[in-house]
Amino acid sequence: MKTVHQVVVVTGASGGIGRATAIAFGRRGATVVLLARGQAGLDGAAAEVEAAGGTALTVPVDMSDSAEVDAAADHVERTVGPIDVWVNVAFASVFAPFTQITPEEFARVTGVSYLGYVYGTMAALKRMRTRNRGTIVQVGSALAYRGIPLQSAYCGAKHAIQGFNESLRCELLHEHSGIRTTMVQMPAVNTPQFSWTLSRLPKKAQPVPPIYQPEVAARAVVYAADHPQRREYWVGGSTAATLLANAVFPGLLDAYLARTGFASQQTSEQRPADQPTNLWKPADAAVDFGTHGAFDNRSTSRSTQLWASHHHGLLAVGTASGLLGLAAGAGVLLGRWGQR
Repeated sequence: MKTVHQVVVVTGASGGIGRATAIAFGRRGATVVLLARGQAGLDGAAAEVEAAGGTALTVPVDMSDSAEVDAAADHVERTVGPIDVWVNVAFASVFAPFTQITPEEFARVTGVSYLGYVYGTMAALKRMRTRNRGTIVQVGSALAYRGIPLQSAYCGAKHAIQGFNESLRCELLHEHSGIRTTMVQMPAVNTPQFSWTLSRLPKKAQPVPPIYQPEVAARAVVYAADHPQRREYWVGGSTAATLLANAVFPGLLDAYLARTGFASQQTSEQRPADQPTNLWKPADAAVDFGTHGAFDNRSTSRSTQLWASHHHGLLAVGTASGLLGLAAGAGVLLGRWGQR
């Protein structure tokens, strides 16, 4: 097991991808700082980081508050030392058609899911620039490129992060900075968000299959932190297929998602009226939801695409073949739709 003496800050660390990432860094012996709102979730994550072999520090913080985030970064450096890696994961969302989301809810999602990344990056850069070293990893999504129905606020935030990170990356390259930033685009992941995200859907929300376990995402984040020279990484075959299809046939994908995107994001079970919501207050303040969501029996712990993303030099021929395959598949789909 590789031991890395690093100070790593992970936002949204009380559950899901953030928690799995914190544990993965802990397994390498890092000092892991966990930022989130829910105290029970933070405590549970800290215990798992330390059981894995790391050192944990919990800092309750609302990522939509720039002053809180900056104060948290100060506390980290005073307590455990200079920040080597900062990982932005924290987010909020609403499952609902756009017309059923209030302005306040949309602003809240944007404040956490987009501006939280901006504030986290500002706080990290402010400290890293004095040393001219450090790495910032933005945890993104296939939805940073491809919007889907029922998640307009979240998709907007992920698109914004993509543009923001590209701009920042260009500036750092212009400065010949020793600081690196990279982005990891994720597939559907089995996280607790589907049990606590504010939803106005009639059925329980679910990730669109194929579903990956948070540990797959965590391995990608750790690799990206170790190899930040790449501008971004894609995780999961579904992410690669979606991004390639969107680049070649975006209109076809619009029509496909219009037909399938509502049903594919809901199970057959009715949504409980008393389902907890995580938008304004943490759902895991008193109850620890853990790392995984409710879809363990439908999720995979492996990703061939993750391996491929780490060995991208071998993929030129495969990518070309994939594009040809997508073109052929799209032709078949268009032909079938034309017959209906």
